[in-house]
Amino acid sequence: MTSAWPPGLFPEGLTPGLLVLVLVAALTAGWIDAVVGGGGLLQLPALLLVPGMSPVQALATNKLASISGTATSAVTYHRRVHPDLRTALPMAAVALVGSFAGASVAAALPAGVFKPVIVVALVAIAAFTVLRPALGEVTALRHSGRRHHGVAGAVGAGIGFYDGVLGPGTGSFLVFAIVSLLGYDFLHASAQAKIVNVATNLGALLFFVPYGAVFWGLGLVLGAANMLGGYLGARTATARGSRFIRVVFLVVVTALIGRVGWDVWTENLRPLLR
Repeated sequence: MTSAWPPGLFPEGLTPGLLVLVLVAALTAGWIDAVVGGGGLLQLPALLLVPGMSPVQALATNKLASISGTATSAVTYHRRVHPDLRTALPMAAVALVGSFAGASVAAALPAGVFKPVIVVALVAIAAFTVLRPALGEVTALRHSGRRHHGVAGAVGAGIGFYDGVLGPGTGSFLVFAIVSLLGYDFLHASAQAKIVNVATNLGALLFFVPYGAVFWGLGLVLGAANMLGGYLGARTATARGSRFIRVVFLVVVTALIGRVGWDVWTENLRPLLR
């Protein structure tokens, strides 16, 4: 059976119905990513529904779509919030290197290896945020000078590596780290996280493009939907402020716990009980 799509640009198993589904997922993911991160919770699983698309191809195509949305929301945040670029840009540079390294690992290592650790981390993040209701309401920097930039660099390297390896939840991890470890409020943390997220997506693409894993046609179409979602999400976040972002953050982290936790159950725990 001959594919209706141009060869190499779209997966052969992609149907018009599935294309509509992944477009809706990309639009919604762009909005979620712009507000608090975690859009990969929708976008990556939607891509994995396409027959014939390997996990590495889905991850690579997801990065191409995501970089469009994160770049759009980063520009929108910059115009409206004016984030601290002296922190965000060096953190982004380190994150780019970490993401490239993570992507090289992703090509050889099953994602299931990391998922139990991710579930534990997400539960700890949700509990910490709930138990500290004042967390992220106002900016109160934890460190200054070299120590501030050293912590920011460590955050960029660690989360950049994670984004290259797996991806979903990267924005949420970034926001939480910037709030809890650096001391920014949720609004400014989201603004900085978008700048770093652009770099992590770019770092992963620098590996995946020569690897030949990207479906360019699908990635660019999803990128357009992601851009619209990212623009709308950034405008919503800047209009509603840190308290709104905190609520969305907890909702997204809870959804991530459920999604990744289900994967751990089906892939690791349930087979042991048979």
